[in-house]
Amino acid sequence: MLKRTTISVLMAVYNTDFVYIKRAIDSVLMQDFQDFELIIIDDGSKENNRESLMQYVEQHEDKIIYIRHCNQGQSESINRGVKNSSGEYITILDSDDEYKPHHLSACLDEIENLDLICSTTETIVNTDADYYVPDKDDVTQLIHLDETVLFGTLFGRKKVFKLLKFKTGFAADADFFEKATSLFQVKKVNLRTYIYHRTMPNSICATLIKANLSNAL
Repeated sequence: MLKRTTISVLMAVYNTDFVYIKRAIDSVLMQDFQDFELIIIDDGSKENNRESLMQYVEQHEDKIIYIRHCNQGQSESINRGVKNSSGEYITILDSDDEYKPHHLSACLDEIENLDLICSTTETIVNTDADYYVPDKDDVTQLIHLDETVLFGTLFGRKKVFKLLKFKTGFAADADFFEKATSLFQVKKVNLRTYIYHRTMPNSICATLIKANLSNAL
């Protein structure tokens, strides 16, 4: 029988430099709320120095579960993480982002009478233009990040993630949140306890946006 935990943090990894993966992992390990498991789903990485990652995982086996499969994309990786989770609540962390130390406890406070939340972020940018991303309904138009739903800020009861699956492709996070609104109690909250690094040219978000814009044009 799986050991029950309060929160399962899911992190998909694909060719992210270990320096950034370690930063993300450390931000989870240093949370002021410690009843969690961190599930790392390696999505067939070839370039992220797996030896360093595995050595670090082994140092924290009491908190970290490592899963690897062939490249299937972030959505399928998170879906697999859900299947292997034991937490009452599920949340996500992109491998090149990080949490503030009170992120998990803040999310728990916000979700008390809800099933799913997403939140605003503290966004690290190079220029003001980095605050804008393509609109999921019209990729030729840009919208501010505060108007979007981001994978990493989703936090909800496991029943939501078991019923709804993440689709493959652009705006899978927004699609998930929209589907949940008709089935559960959901809310977008203003926390800014998730640190979103838009300065990463090969970040998960940047890679997805480039790929989907190319397909749309």
